[in-house]
Amino acid sequence: MDKKIGYLIAFAIAVAAPFVGYPVFLSKLLCFALFACAFNLLIGFTGLLSFGHAAFFGMAGYVAGNAIKNWGWPMELGLLAGVAAGAAIGLVMGALAIRRQGIYFSMITLALAQMVYFGALRAGEFTGGEDGLQGVPRGKFLGMVDLANDTTLYFVILGICALAFALIVRTVHSPFGQVLKAIKENEPRAISLGYDVDKYKLLAFVLSAALAGLAGASKTLVLGFETLTDVHWTMSGLVILMTLVGGMGTLAGPMLGAIIIIALENKLGDWGSLLARITGIEWFNTIGEAVNMVVGLIFIICVLLFRRGIIGEFIALSGKKKTV
Repeated sequence: MDKKIGYLIAFAIAVAAPFVGYPVFLSKLLCFALFACAFNLLIGFTGLLSFGHAAFFGMAGYVAGNAIKNWGWPMELGLLAGVAAGAAIGLVMGALAIRRQGIYFSMITLALAQMVYFGALRAGEFTGGEDGLQGVPRGKFLGMVDLANDTTLYFVILGICALAFALIVRTVHSPFGQVLKAIKENEPRAISLGYDVDKYKLLAFVLSAALAGLAGASKTLVLGFETLTDVHWTMSGLVILMTLVGGMGTLAGPMLGAIIIIALENKLGDWGSLLARITGIEWFNTIGEAVNMVVGLIFIICVLLFRRGIIGEFIALSGKKKTV
């Protein structure tokens, strides 16, 4: 299937989704899908494994929440403030981390992200501490469209995520994106060709951080609150899991991985209760408590059977069929 047709079908499904599903939950899915795509831009196309993306995701949410709630900024400026916060933190973190490679790069991003987490924990007046930042209003889009309606908010978030995804696609297929792929495949060769590898890696890091910040700011707008969970290192681990399950280095894979993981985390208990009512087996009522085990099992299955991720394996299988 042509990629453009696939994207159009996916967009059509997304447009129809709020009329058959819960718009707030679907908006949350879109935010995490964007988060995973932003992370994939760094690991999938540049080859840099960051354990610090929770810092961009969470702090952007705090900045956007404060801008809208406490500073009186309109919704659009609040989201832009979140993007700027993610990019700024990414610039500082990236400038320090790209000095090292491999596991050392990853550990530096993890250490810096944990510093951000403890800073957020201590800055109670700004973040709300352990209680989080509560009661963030949705406001109005362009000063005219009231976002109090969940379906209206969903379509605004869908538009934001669609534009961000289009930017990622354009970046990947641009000359800049081709250099990033070259760095991933063979960094010494890219250096020998005269490219300033550190500059390209830093630009990719900042762009990924900015898009992760947009995802975090949008999530705060959708849910109306921001908590320390989004800044914790486990959120960085979660986005890595989403990317690996869906397909690292593919454009659609991270979105599918995010949908699977977030749907399991939020709906597994409901599905278990439904199965219990249908089958009469009480054990299914407890399956929601074992969500981490189920997610871990899916990860193990993907590692053993779908090493390229779900979309990656599908693309590889399609390629083999074409050559037969």
